[in-house]
Order: sequence, then structure tokens, then C-alpha cells
Amino acid sequence: MPASAKKSLRVAVLADSDTRWKWGALTAQRLTPAAAEVRLDGYLLRGRATPTARQLKEVGVQADSLREVTGVEFLRAMSEDPDDRYDVLVLALVGGGVQAMLHGLRAAWGSGKRPVVVTGYVGVVYEKLTDGLLLRHGADLVLANSRHDADRFRAVYEGVGADASSVTEVALPFLGGEPYTGGHEPSATRGRGPCTVVFAAQPSVPDNRRDRTYLLNRLVEHARKHPEREVLLKLRSKPGEHTTHIEELPYQKLAQGQDLPANFRLVYGHMGEVLDRTDLLVTVSSTAALEALHRRIPTAVLTDLGVREVLGNHHFTGSGCLASWDQLDAGHRPVPDEEWVARQGVAADGTYGTAFDSARERIARLLDRPGGLPPLAPYYTPETAPGYLPGILARHHLGPDGVPLPGAPAADKAPGPVRQIVRRAARGAYRHGVQRVAPVIRRMGEL
Repeated sequence: MPASAKKSLRVAVLADSDTRWKWGALTAQRLTPAAAEVRLDGYLLRGRATPTARQLKEVGVQADSLREVTGVEFLRAMSEDPDDRYDVLVLALVGGGVQAMLHGLRAAWGSGKRPVVVTGYVGVVYEKLTDGLLLRHGADLVLANSRHDADRFRAVYEGVGADASSVTEVALPFLGGEPYTGGHEPSATRGRGPCTVVFAAQPSVPDNRRDRTYLLNRLVEHARKHPEREVLLKLRSKPGEHTTHIEELPYQKLAQGQDLPANFRLVYGHMGEVLDRTDLLVTVSSTAALEALHRRIPTAVLTDLGVREVLGNHHFTGSGCLASWDQLDAGHRPVPDEEWVARQGVAADGTYGTAFDSARERIARLLDRPGGLPPLAPYYTPETAPGYLPGILARHHLGPDGVPLPGAPAADKAPGPVRQIVRRAARGAYRHGVQRVAPVIRRMGEL
């Protein structure tokens, strides 16, 4: 029976943060046929951003199994019984992690039976385009979340002489929800502007106290100017938790001690559920903007701090969504440019249901490939990048040939209670250092 016709598929997702777990697990679901029985096994790469139980629950994706591993432990798990290997493996990691796993898996699998390997980006690609893409090269599918990204990805690969056939256009896997139809407020107040304004916070944008305090103050001021509106600050994580990016200055701490108006609240939870009651989404450059645009919710990308690459809001140039707090305070509602939206994979025109068809078809063809799949072939090798690749591999305890280095973390037994306590303490100390000590040292250095 062809592999693509199997009624059951085994899929593994390796992720290094809550956001990437969300992207990887939802991508795995989108890539498998609706009629297939899918077993989804999750592996969380141990590190500073390993998600907590609360963060995993908030993502809302259930796996059949879920465990925390080091890179070497994962590779050893993938090298077990060749006849019982996964059909699809999704690498939901930062670029360096993807590259290390590709080389490690190549060494572990050789020319034997192996899964279809898939990778991609969690959201908007606004920095390190070439670096990130070449670190992901070697996967069977490199997913592009839009036509715009697919064109850029192919141009980069072709520009360095790398095979670009892996680039596959899809869409963001977490889009969904009911289309926005108008205000959620009582009919007596309709026509006076949005009743629920949501600011989608980002862990590292902006990255300094002055700008983050400015944004918080403007949001609070907006609530005071419009007492008829509910103003929500949507937070990504609670103090002590980490996401894909380090958050040194959580808005929760900046808001402590402030006299906040009654119609202003800090909220957590699933972004889709928050968008269900949103009439205006405001952000600097969060992927939440694309989620809102998909549902045709009025969306504003702030220009108050400039339109700059370091903020990521330059990606929205031409979108029609750029606006300032002064304009929003005055009642402005941005109107998105339909052509821009169409190129960004937002699929607000109802085509989202077919966005993953080509990727599913490609995976089916690869699973049915006569003789199996060839060995993984990343662009970076000890010959093409001798001054760059070894360092990337060493960070994951791998040698230049992808084989675990002597003394790499053992994988033959689960960590004991003492080892688990030490790991939790070390992670807590790291997060305390990032959120408490580092900002103090930085301020002292500015004196």
C-alpha cells in the first residue's frame, strides 16, 4: 500500500518554545489528510524558552505524547528501530537548531529509511532572511507562509546556488475564527467607534524601557479618553515564563503601581479567543496583526516609534494598516490594502481551506517515492561553511560530522528527581538574571 494511502500516520514535532510548539503542532495537523488517523508526538527542546505547563495549555494543541529532551536525546530517539520511524517530522526551531538537527539526523539515518522533514517560520520574516533560510536548507519542505515569502525564499536559495525545490507555499497554520461583522457593543452605542481595543504585546519589540513605557502610557491614555471602550493589553507570558524571544521588561511590571482606569485590563489566553471580541487590534508588528486581518478585524500597526526594520513594522509598508496613537484616539480605523493582504498569506478571501493542499500533495509524493528518500543534504557543510557550521553544531553537542560529541548529555535514562530540581533551579536563575539583573546592569552602564 502506498505510504500516502495509509489510514494512520505518525508525526513528530520538535519545538524550542511555546510559539514554535503552537506553529509546529498546528502545521502537523494541517499537513496530514483529514481522513487519516494521526499520532502526534511532541518533543520540547530543553533550553531557556522551554514552555511551561500553562503555556502549553494555552496553545490548545493536544499531543499523544509530550516530553522534554536535549538535542542529542532527540537524535537518539530518532535513530531507533528503522522500521518504526515517523512518517513526518516537523522541526519547529530557531534556524541554528534546525541546521544542527538536519546534520544530526543525516548522521543518524544515513541512507536508510527516514521521515519527510518539514520546517519553516512561525510568522513574519522581517530579519535575518538569508541567514535563517540557509540554516533551514536541507529539509524536504521549507514552508513559506505567503506568496510573498515563497518568492523571497526561492530567490535566496537560487542566488547562492542551492536547490530551491523545497520551498512550499502555505499559510500561517493558526489562522481561523469567525469573520468580523461589526461592533460587539450594544446597539445604542454602535457607530461611536470600536468597543473593544486590544493591544498585542511582543516580548522583545520594542526592547527598551522608555519605548515600552510610552506604549503602555498611550494605551492607558486611550482607555481614559474612551471610557465607553474596553481596552485590553494582551500579554504573551507571565513573569518568569519565556517565549520565543526574551522579555526583559514585562508590561505587567511596568504597570505595577499605576492608577489604571476601570476599562483597562491585562489579559492572557489564546489569541483566537481574544480576537473573538476584538473590534480594533493594535500592535507594533505582532503576527497577531495577520490573524486579525484574516478575520477582517480592523488592524493598526503603530508608527509612533517610527517605521523601522528593528521594530519589524516595516514589513507592513503598503498594507494600509500603519497608524499612530493620535490617529486612533481620534477615531481612525485603518483599511487594509487588498492586494497586499492577498500576497501575505492572510487568505481573507476564503481560500484558507486550500492553502495547505500543495504541501499535503508533496508530502504524499515523497512518502511514495520509489526506493525511499535520499539522505538529507543541507547547503551548509564542513566544505561550504568551515568557519560557521562547526560552531552551530557544537552548541548542540554535535561534531562537524553531525555525530554527538564525547560527553554529550546521556539519553539512556530519564533525569532523576535531583537532576530535574537542578534543571528547574538553573532555568529559574537564568530567567531571573534576564528579567531582573540584566536591566539593572544595563541602566548602570548608561549612567
